[in-house]
Amino acid sequence: MKYFLVLTLFVITSFVSAQDVAVLHYKGGGDWYSNPTSLPNLVKYCNTHINTRINTDVQTVETASLDIFQFPFIHMTGHGNVFFDDNDKTNLKNYLISGGFLHIDDNYGLKPYITKALKDVFPEQDLIELPATHEIFQKPNSFPEGLPKIHEHDGKRPQASALFHNGRMIVLFTTESDLGDGWEDPEVHNDPEDVREKALKMGANIIYYVFNH
Repeated sequence: MKYFLVLTLFVITSFVSAQDVAVLHYKGGGDWYSNPTSLPNLVKYCNTHINTRINTDVQTVETASLDIFQFPFIHMTGHGNVFFDDNDKTNLKNYLISGGFLHIDDNYGLKPYITKALKDVFPEQDLIELPATHEIFQKPNSFPEGLPKIHEHDGKRPQASALFHNGRMIVLFTTESDLGDGWEDPEVHNDPEDVREKALKMGANIIYYVFNH
């Protein structure tokens, strides 16, 4: 009981005071470290364009670590396998239902692994696709058709799916879009400037939504 009270206090004070973001270091052998310039670039963009004050020193946090509670926004990406052991599942679930948010961006090939891993954490829930009318696509930048397409890969339509807890979005899973590639330094993928801008604007919408809910 004492541990629970201390943890609860830690969670509350962390989320109230922090505007920090982190990359999730998960198990399973997948390349969680993909797109190393993505989140730092998104943070700089948000601080400039939507007046956030996010720490530009982007951290890395492991799934089972209590340090995860210091970050109201966690970003996850990769191409391969994802595995959550029992400690990971318990810690991640507590983090999310306590006010945390996880954005998972499929860097191509992540979907089958993360879908199963999320089901292990929330067995009673399925990912729900967000309609283009959802608030996350409306402000501060308008995306009337929903999630934008950044990289082609299989040529399938981009999808944004989510998990909710008590009406609050706790997980956003973006697929067939590859926002993170669009956030990277220009020379990494040589994307046209308008494509990078579109990706960064959508990323800013996600950050805006999280920090205002």
